[in-house]
Amino acid sequence: MKCLVTGGAGFIGSHIVERLLRERHDVICLDDFNPYYNPEIKERNISPFLREKNFTLVRGDIRERSLLDSVLCDVDVIFHEAAQAGVQTSTEKPSESHEINATGTLNLLESAVNANVKRLICASSSSVYGSVEYLPFTEGHPTYPVSPYGVSKLMAEHYCRVFSDLYGLSSVILRYFTVYGPRMRPDLAIHIFTMRALRNEPLKIFGTGDRTRDFTYIDDIVDANMMSLSNGNGVYNIGGGHRISIQELAEKIIEKTGSSSVIMHTESRKGEAEHTYANTKKAQRELGWNPHTSLDQGLEKYIKWVMANP
Repeated sequence: MKCLVTGGAGFIGSHIVERLLRERHDVICLDDFNPYYNPEIKERNISPFLREKNFTLVRGDIRERSLLDSVLCDVDVIFHEAAQAGVQTSTEKPSESHEINATGTLNLLESAVNANVKRLICASSSSVYGSVEYLPFTEGHPTYPVSPYGVSKLMAEHYCRVFSDLYGLSSVILRYFTVYGPRMRPDLAIHIFTMRALRNEPLKIFGTGDRTRDFTYIDDIVDANMMSLSNGNGVYNIGGGHRISIQELAEKIIEKTGSSSVIMHTESRKGEAEHTYANTKKAQRELGWNPHTSLDQGLEKYIKWVMANP
């Protein structure tokens, strides 16, 4: 099968590329190496793939329609991971999040329909839920995002749904709940806490630390994508199935690293959801997917990886 992975040099995208290559699919990785974080990290992510005969790297932006039209020739499935990530970035540059996440997705969908792509698997986010009416979130929970990032991802979801209804482009939307693991972005809390704990530096928490998150290990995210190749339709929560406060998370990382770090608190940041927690029964029922990595297991794997890759 010929697969396009947008954002394929990033954290999640590179893991999907790796699995696809292992299963002997032909893979095109499309990435613009956006300097949101150090592009050298992305270069390292994909360097092992460059010698693979069934891997093609295309440097470019999903907003470039002519590029998409040429890249999508003979592609069977798209794994759409490209996005302007970051809730805080979206509060500072809301139009950029909209342009890449919403308009970029629309651009991709139009090209996909013209190229007769069979299926699109789109990465969405728990950020689409925003304000909490009940926990854990089911896919039917009201969507009231509290950041421009969440709005842009919700718009992308609606475009996928409409293109499925109007044009018959089969699509699966996976709402990720805070993904972590090897090669994760350097601006994410688990990475920041781990690095500071290993250096015995203070761990800074925005707010009281009472906010809770459902963390999902990268291997489970990749499994959900692979299962979506031939199963499912519509929206699915992909989460670890547990939640922990940011305070508890910091304490756990200090304990697992044997650190002497202390925890400091500073004022809260705008646009952050209070709580996330995934009900994953629909994904279990329709995709055959279950998370297999507990938070303790995942943190231990990640800390071990960080120490082996200084």
